[in-house]
Amino acid sequence: MNLFDNSDFRPLLLTGFPGLEASHPQISVLFCVLYLIAIIGNSLILVVIWKAQSLHEPMYYFLSMLAASDLGLCATTLPTLLKLFWLNACQIAFDSFLVQMFFIHAFSLMESSILMTMAFDQYIAISNPLHYKSILTNATITKIGFGLILKATVVIPPGPFLNKTLKFYKANVLSHSYCLHPDIIKLSCSDHHINSIYGLIILLIIFGLVSVFILLYYLRILITVLGIASHEEQLKALNTCVSHICAVFLVYIPMLGVSIIHHCGKHVPSVIHIITGYVYLFVPPVLNPIVYWIKTHEICPHILRLCWAKYKKKRRKCLSNKK
Repeated sequence: MNLFDNSDFRPLLLTGFPGLEASHPQISVLFCVLYLIAIIGNSLILVVIWKAQSLHEPMYYFLSMLAASDLGLCATTLPTLLKLFWLNACQIAFDSFLVQMFFIHAFSLMESSILMTMAFDQYIAISNPLHYKSILTNATITKIGFGLILKATVVIPPGPFLNKTLKFYKANVLSHSYCLHPDIIKLSCSDHHINSIYGLIILLIIFGLVSVFILLYYLRILITVLGIASHEEQLKALNTCVSHICAVFLVYIPMLGVSIIHHCGKHVPSVIHIITGYVYLFVPPVLNPIVYWIKTHEICPHILRLCWAKYKKKRRKCLSNKK
């Protein structure tokens, strides 16, 4: 078989639902609905936290970071996915693949790191409420935000650069409708041990360490809560953590599912690869804002007031135009 390096490698082919290409426009309706829910939900969280002075608290600043990372993930994957399902345009250039891969993994890394800082926020709020605002000052939160961005931009770039050194056979069909690191490794015919080891290190050390820290924070929270005498106060303290725990599961279960199937699921049917890929892509951005709307009682009233204010403003404008 002929070999290709990345300079003359023909375009990669994104995969939708093999055998259902004629139904891709109809399937795209579902994806459009999911993207709309994710974009509107996360955008509303950002706008409400920005406009409502009462929400200018560390917890909501971290929530706005989570919403921004979810929006970034949507913006990164939306063009290729809709182009594939609407126009049946499945080709993507190798360099474009690497760029999208970088942003997908960077936003995923930021999301998991934000969840860790949110766990730390919950721990401080419950274990040391008197010093909560003195510990998590605006300056500290700003530094944390820049640190998360810096970590993602430093840790992720070696992956695309390592992939630029690979050689390939003629096979160029990817497993998903967007770009992931394990996908390009599968197509390589050259020695890709370093690339694979790098991906595994990122998964185990970076995401693994984040998971360990989240677990440790919640163990400390549990110990603190069990030390509270009142049963009602215990339930109240634990209830503040429910939305964050849901967000952790919504992010980590799809992420682990995709990683395990890519590394260990060689004999798993392709439909499982496809479904887990879309679960990983859509579940966190779509469900995170819904969970926080339901469980965080301060957000929903502000959203309703914002929508009502917009409605009254438009109504006054219409009435003035009629006059």
